[in-house]
Amino acid sequence: MRKVKSKLPIFENVEISDLAAEGKAVAKISIENAVKKDLIVFVENCVPGDVVDIQIIRKQRNFMEGTPIKFHKFSETRVDAKCIHFGTCGGCKWQTLPYSIQLHYKQKQVLDQFTHLGKFELPEPEDILASANEYFYRNKLEYTFSDKRWLTKEELGDESIKDMNALGFHIPGKFDKILDVLECHLQPEPSNEIRLAVKSFAKEHGLSFFNVREQSGFLRNLIIRNTSIGHVMVIVSFFHEDEVKREQLLDFLANKFSNISSLMYVINPKRNDTITDLPVKLYKGNDYILEQMEELKFKIGPKSFYQTNSEQAYQLYSLVRSYASLSGNEIVYDLYTGTGTIANFISKNAKKVVGIEYVPEAIEDAVENSKLNNIQNTVFYAGDMKDILNQDFIDKNGKPDVVILDPPRAGVHPNVIDAILKTKADKIVYVSCNAATQARDIQLLSEQYKVVKFRPVDMFPQTAHVENIALLVKK
Repeated sequence: MRKVKSKLPIFENVEISDLAAEGKAVAKISIENAVKKDLIVFVENCVPGDVVDIQIIRKQRNFMEGTPIKFHKFSETRVDAKCIHFGTCGGCKWQTLPYSIQLHYKQKQVLDQFTHLGKFELPEPEDILASANEYFYRNKLEYTFSDKRWLTKEELGDESIKDMNALGFHIPGKFDKILDVLECHLQPEPSNEIRLAVKSFAKEHGLSFFNVREQSGFLRNLIIRNTSIGHVMVIVSFFHEDEVKREQLLDFLANKFSNISSLMYVINPKRNDTITDLPVKLYKGNDYILEQMEELKFKIGPKSFYQTNSEQAYQLYSLVRSYASLSGNEIVYDLYTGTGTIANFISKNAKKVVGIEYVPEAIEDAVENSKLNNIQNTVFYAGDMKDILNQDFIDKNGKPDVVILDPPRAGVHPNVIDAILKTKADKIVYVSCNAATQARDIQLLSEQYKVVKFRPVDMFPQTAHVENIALLVKK
């Protein structure tokens, strides 16, 4: 006999009480069964203080997920979203919160993670470091072409809509659905101008947009990068080669936008959008753009990693330098060094900086940036951290006085934690984009180290993401 699926409930007149770590709103609903308890419900597109009816869309063992179907009262803290795509686009989910309230919840998020997950002694946190720019702070965006654009609720059923081409962002959870972006407040101009001009030119000249399900079409992706000193890189990804059409589009971009300093393209016939394993070819200009921090310049290639918020990256790295408190006599290990930005940035304050990174191309960038700035006290190694960081490596490069950590969201591998403990460095400066894994790692390091200060840093306004930097000193 087939089991009948039970209908998911609706809860009425529920007040939103909090925000969760991933940015969703939180409601607590009292349920009286054999034991009275509060049911946790995560809700999209709400802010604390809203009173709503919630349609449950998913039930889990310890919580539920829901969507608001009616607002009885809007929170007094709520503000109007700046972007016309808010609620449909998957980004900038906190636009309806004033920036000061966003900062409050980001600081709370870090403190909650440290308190609940880290069983170590905590000092009072320093106030979160706000971003100078609440909008137009990103230096890189990637747009996707699609010939089957996502229709908004208002557009559904409108038979007059004929143009189904889109150039924009993926709808969350829908790999084949692209929202046609008319405006975006994340990246400064000429980002919007370039995107709209490319879409208009492509439609006018009959250039086909990509269909991910059928694996057909010509135009695939558009990547725009910029720097704080005015350099602009544009990379167009094509599904297949068509020299005449390709040059037609690239010539249009070169002639219309004289401020593009690096115009590049890539042919990507794969089933995924990644270009890290493909040759990116130069069409006009340089094959890099330059970013600047203080007197240092950094080359950024088409595949280079660079912190997405350039101005706030400078504030973050300045904080790293301040926490490290270098006198000029220290050996510093910069683990997960990436393209060596931190290593090069602090090099003038250290005796020697040793950077380790898994990605060989990133290490090539790090070495190049040291050469570009005539920095001679850095050395970089490519490879798996847990394999490289052994006693022979330490004997060769010197015992570190300071270890800087800036790992990916997954945090530090346990074997790397063991290797760090064996170095017996005096200080560890730990930069993290995930306070939960950072708390876990600090717990493992706490047998030898204690946290003496930490400070959240907001790199991504209008989102729930927050960085955190902590200083650990040897007990």
